[in-house]
Amino acid sequence: MKRWQKVVLSIVIVLALAAAYIFWPQGVWPFVVNLDELEAVNENYDVVIRRDSFGVPHIFGQTDADAAYGLGYAHAEDDFQTIQQAFVAARGKLGVAYGIDAAPNDYMVQLLRIWEVVEEKYDTIPPDVQAIMQGYADGLNYYAALHEDEVLLPALFPLSGRDVAAGFIHRVPLFFGLDGALGELFAETRQGTVSAKEVGLQTAVSHLPQTVKYGSNVIAVGPSRSANGETFLAVNSHQPWEGPVAWYEAHMHSEEGWNMVGGLLPGSPTITHGHNEHLGWAFTVNSPDLIDIYVLEMNPDNPDQYLFDGKWRDLEVGEAPIMVTLFGRFRWTVKQEVLWSVYGPTVRQDHGVYALRYAGMGEIGHVEQFVRLNNATNLAEWKAAMREGPLPMFNVGYADKEGNLFYVYNGRIPIRTEGYNWEQYLPGNTSDTLWTEYLPFDALPQVSNPPSGFIQNANSSPYRTTLGEGNPDEADFSPTLGINDTMSNRSLRALELFGGDESITEEEFAAYKYDMTYHPEADIVRMVNMILAEPPPDDADERVAYDLLANWNWQSSPDSTGATVAVLTLYYVLEAEDTHISVSNMTGGAFTAVSIQNGFSQAVDHLLEHFGTVEVPWQEVNRLVRGEVDLGLGGSPDVLHAVYGEMGEDGRFRGIAGDSYILMVTWQPDGSVHSQSIHQYGSATLDETSPHFADQAPIFVARELTPLWFTEAKILANLEEEYEPGMEKD
Repeated sequence: MKRWQKVVLSIVIVLALAAAYIFWPQGVWPFVVNLDELEAVNENYDVVIRRDSFGVPHIFGQTDADAAYGLGYAHAEDDFQTIQQAFVAARGKLGVAYGIDAAPNDYMVQLLRIWEVVEEKYDTIPPDVQAIMQGYADGLNYYAALHEDEVLLPALFPLSGRDVAAGFIHRVPLFFGLDGALGELFAETRQGTVSAKEVGLQTAVSHLPQTVKYGSNVIAVGPSRSANGETFLAVNSHQPWEGPVAWYEAHMHSEEGWNMVGGLLPGSPTITHGHNEHLGWAFTVNSPDLIDIYVLEMNPDNPDQYLFDGKWRDLEVGEAPIMVTLFGRFRWTVKQEVLWSVYGPTVRQDHGVYALRYAGMGEIGHVEQFVRLNNATNLAEWKAAMREGPLPMFNVGYADKEGNLFYVYNGRIPIRTEGYNWEQYLPGNTSDTLWTEYLPFDALPQVSNPPSGFIQNANSSPYRTTLGEGNPDEADFSPTLGINDTMSNRSLRALELFGGDESITEEEFAAYKYDMTYHPEADIVRMVNMILAEPPPDDADERVAYDLLANWNWQSSPDSTGATVAVLTLYYVLEAEDTHISVSNMTGGAFTAVSIQNGFSQAVDHLLEHFGTVEVPWQEVNRLVRGEVDLGLGGSPDVLHAVYGEMGEDGRFRGIAGDSYILMVTWQPDGSVHSQSIHQYGSATLDETSPHFADQAPIFVARELTPLWFTEAKILANLEEEYEPGMEKD
């Protein structure tokens, strides 16, 4: 991408000197839409939005499509800019909205043929699901018509159900690193070696480092392990606190039976994970090998042909027109080559021609799968939705009112030919490396109602989901599947805490989830022990810090001074290795004694420079900042109460990810359900004038939860406002 960007910038300089903006012909701008015409969509829907005392929207629609319409409108009230950005990205128009730096996304959209998939397969989506997708899009259209000053790119509207489908096709592969694979291909030199086939060779790891930047937890406890026969579920994904993958809480209800509460991401017309009256589930990121890169053998006499199974094949060659805004209304279109081979999207570089193949290519049924999950009433229906849907990844933990617990290491995991090192690049000249089938859902690693009465996953090995019997056997799964076998600190602690208590109360379930302790196998513990294995330092300040570590209880509680020294030391060790502090798996790493000692000294210098003392409580360094709200936090990387921070110029970490939207669900023995939740900020994502911009932040830092009103009676008893889209609020 760098080469064509340089060309474009050179052209820009010349054109900027030669062309005046005022002479640009207006007729070439297809960016003006009469948004007023979109107001008519409101006549097609019957929905009421009820916001509770925390501003959380409870959407009551006559039909499922009505409810989706209300969701689109309510979410736009709170986060319209982010939602628009998600759809602009899926349209491949970020370059128009934000300039040339955003153009690589637009190239990716065309290279992956996202809109070709939409146009070819959209009509295969069942009509009821299409109605939900269109309803959500119309909710956004109506909001845009009433708030033209907030519209990012008028040409984006009207949105349709096709945009919703494209949004999922665009976003889902980014969760398992497709953007990283593409970036690898555009490096200055080839980044991997090509595997040769060897008899008996097996490898377990993808050629791409499938690291999890932040992490997530899912924990469920069944009646046999709870104190009073309850079933507990913790929905606890660790996402960024702001931006296109930040959680938003909503409750969907329709007279057709939809009744689901939980978290969703911008651009989603359904709840992503949460609970209905019957069941609930939660996701954590897993990292099977879902991407392969192939090196094609090109015809020396024809640069558009590649060898495959002994014959020359023609590449499909095209050009992607990518429009970028240079300044003001001055836009320019650059054309970039896009190629397609038998493997999939293909790129040509000076150091080779490469093809990509990734899980879920050409799939469009994501929304249908979530609709079916939202409306499932028992484990069999829920499993059917998982089995038949295209979701290409994620650990999933499930619990229901019957006391069932279920875990699956979900994935569209390719069935690959044995004998190749799938950690490396693959030869692109043989059908041996062209996988076409996935491991069936029922053959994936999974745990169902284990004798222990609990399950957990925190971006960790499926082979240690619970204690005792019921775990999957690693020997049953080919190394070519790339199933990770590492354990996060969070998983190790979950096994200790939930496995060590055979009579867990609702209060204990929440307390264990907020654990802030490091396991003896965690990297940070080994790092501290390496410091303490050395003689006490001669420097007075370093000696104080040394003693703080010696007396540290391995917890990142708000008042801990040892945690401050330890986490800052880790920060500087990782910074020296060019690794962001936002690591999710802090077990199994290897740091040198020299790097650790240097990091320790830097941590001490940091505290003296910014705080004037080494003895600083962790909450003075670890902060939640939201507008004028500035609060101290407990928690840290890879503890169950995970908080990931970005270092500021003031020497403090500003929280950017980790525990964000948390939902704790309890089913009583009689099948009734209640739940509590918390958001790190509040329901008003972008509106700083709203009382809900940061009203949940003090509750969040206190590690407490708010009641989630699920029944209509309780919603009305705690009602802040009730209105229909477009009507003035109460």
